[in-house]
Order: sequence, then C-alpha cells, then structure tokens
Amino acid sequence: MGLIKLKNIKVYAYHGCLVEEKKIGSDYRVDLRVKADLSKSALSDVLAETVDYVHLNRIVKEEMAIRSKLLEHAAERILVRILDEIPLVDKAVVDVSKINPPIGGNVEMVTITKSKIR
Repeated sequence: MGLIKLKNIKVYAYHGCLVEEKKIGSDYRVDLRVKADLSKSALSDVLAETVDYVHLNRIVKEEMAIRSKLLEHAAERILVRILDEIPLVDKAVVDVSKINPPIGGNVEMVTITKSKIR
C-alpha cells in the first residue's frame, strides 16, 4: 500500500451561499491524499501502473471550477471522480479550504474534510 499526497493546490473559485461569493469569488486550498497499491509501479517504473498525480490535480481543478453553495458538495464531486476514473485508488481523502471566509471575523480559513473508500 502507498500514499500519494497533493498539498496546497491553489484555486480561485465561486463557491458559497452569499450573492457576493458568486460574483467576486475567493481563494481556495485543496489538499488530497489517496491510498493505492503502489508495489507494481515501484518495481516497473511505469507511469501507467500507478496513480498519476497530474490526473488527480486535473480532477481537483475541474471540479473546483463548478460552482457549489457548499464546500462539502465540491469535495464529494472530487472524491466520486477519483474513484470513478482511477481504479487503482482504494481510498481518497480531500480537504477543501476557503481562505479568508466572509464569516464576520478574522479567520484564516475554514476547512471541510471528506473521505471515500472503494
């Protein structure tokens, strides 16, 4: 078993329930961890036999570009696509963070974490 991590994927998106969030947008951070059997690729050194982190990054960026009211919804879409498109992945965990959320206080970020197991 192995673990692949993508840390601090930065995206600009338009998630949120407020009208301003829909128009102005905000900065987001996505962190992703996937568990998979990496033993075959560790021996073969063949990209097709592992989890391609370029593919993971593309899924995150494409799903974050689709507007959602809730971060949970965006996270769920990311997880579903990973398990649908990458059969080698056994488990995926995603953290979606909104930087400087408009919640009436000095808060660096708000983060939701979701996971899915095959």
